[in-house]
Amino acid sequence: MLTLIPQYPSFPLLSPLLSSPIQGRRCSRGMFIRRGICKLLNTTSRTMVILGSIKDGADTRPRVQDTPQLYLGMDFGTSGARFALIDEQGTIHAQGKRDYPQHLSGNTIDWTSSWKMSLFLLLEDVPISLRPFIASISLDGTSATTIMVDSATGEPLCRPFLYNEACPDALPVVKSFAPANHTVCSGSSTLCKLVSWWNSHNLNKESALLLHQADWLLWHLHGKLGVSDYNNALKLGYDPEVESYPSWLLSQPYSEVLPAVQAPGTLIGHIKEDVGEKLGLPKNCAICTGTTDSIAAFLAARATQPGQAVTSLGSTLAVKLLSTSRIEDARSGVYSHRLDDKWLVGGASNTGGAVLKQIFTDKQLEELSKQIDPSEPSLLDYYPLPAVGERFPVADPKMVPRLDPRPESDVEYLHGILESIARIEAKAYGLLKDLGATQLKEVFTAGGGSRNEKWTKIRERVIGLPVNKAIQTEAAYGAALLAMRGAQQMSQ
Repeated sequence: MLTLIPQYPSFPLLSPLLSSPIQGRRCSRGMFIRRGICKLLNTTSRTMVILGSIKDGADTRPRVQDTPQLYLGMDFGTSGARFALIDEQGTIHAQGKRDYPQHLSGNTIDWTSSWKMSLFLLLEDVPISLRPFIASISLDGTSATTIMVDSATGEPLCRPFLYNEACPDALPVVKSFAPANHTVCSGSSTLCKLVSWWNSHNLNKESALLLHQADWLLWHLHGKLGVSDYNNALKLGYDPEVESYPSWLLSQPYSEVLPAVQAPGTLIGHIKEDVGEKLGLPKNCAICTGTTDSIAAFLAARATQPGQAVTSLGSTLAVKLLSTSRIEDARSGVYSHRLDDKWLVGGASNTGGAVLKQIFTDKQLEELSKQIDPSEPSLLDYYPLPAVGERFPVADPKMVPRLDPRPESDVEYLHGILESIARIEAKAYGLLKDLGATQLKEVFTAGGGSRNEKWTKIRERVIGLPVNKAIQTEAAYGAALLAMRGAQQMSQ
């Protein structure tokens, strides 16, 4: 069956992120496809799409002379991992996804083993014929997902602290030395997780090193321990405006475990020889610093004007507004990531798709959504959370989910939940305005929730502004843009 694949328009890339020298205490060492065929391989754990050229009705692999330099991005989200392989024009040559394998350690999931296996499974999913043309690789991970590792071996010293995990025991300690209302003054911040680990583990801390999820996964590709990026390091206390850790953090006893920090999309090194040979990647394949999943989704959407925003509707809800002003307010879970000479202001709520999937199956969500009238407001007032605790627009680790009363009609119930999540989104953008961010003008949507058209219309009504699905909605695509940026910086 012949499938027409739309051409991806050529967008100008965002200007390169400013490159900065390593900061910190430790630092060890396309073509457009006019017509094509989609091969869709579906299993419970793997989906891959390969875009190839068509000649005389036969599926042929890309010829060497037709294949441009390619850039690989990988996204490690809350529920699974994806990859996107693009060329300089932004054309996708291959993409795929993997569910995380359920490795168990006792009665708990061994997340680091699951992430590592997914990393190499994704690399193996990249078509063999395309691997020799990969010039650079980057990836993103969930914000504030923290791994304490041995600085000599890179092996985890304990289970990871997940993105939505709060450490209220450490919060008073952090507040005692950090500036008031700083980003780290939240129980789920990376710094709170570091302090909690430091105070509760009787280990040889001199050999410890803190890495974020993206840092640790990239280490398996470049082999240089102790390198991070300033998007992931923001909730650790790193100041991207002055490109250094602040003195109040460097004076703490655990400052020796802090990673060195560079701009996202900066060359770290080249692919490890054994990994490159095993996978058929070129020896000069560059490995670049990564970013967080919500930043990668923002990059993929290509929102470039102040006032434009991206809402990522995945397992959680993350909002990012491009602003000329930097805003920080830990009381409400608001923080700013640097993007060139502007700021991505926003936060991440624990509400989102994870709540919906606790209540409805995918099929139910699809069928019930069809019966919703998005022009009619729902009178049901919920605060949907998958568990106790909220990060934004209210930072309250003790907030209890509110999903009652449940009406007899499942359609009404879903309508109420979708509208309540939309109200949280609207409250988030209203809060950013009140704190001094650039006025919201337009919202782009990424993530699985962007496919629900009824929900989009509900959100437009509640927010009062256009809500458009981004041309590219996958964070893996944004990570691929970062990889391209790194390769272009090297060639300048």
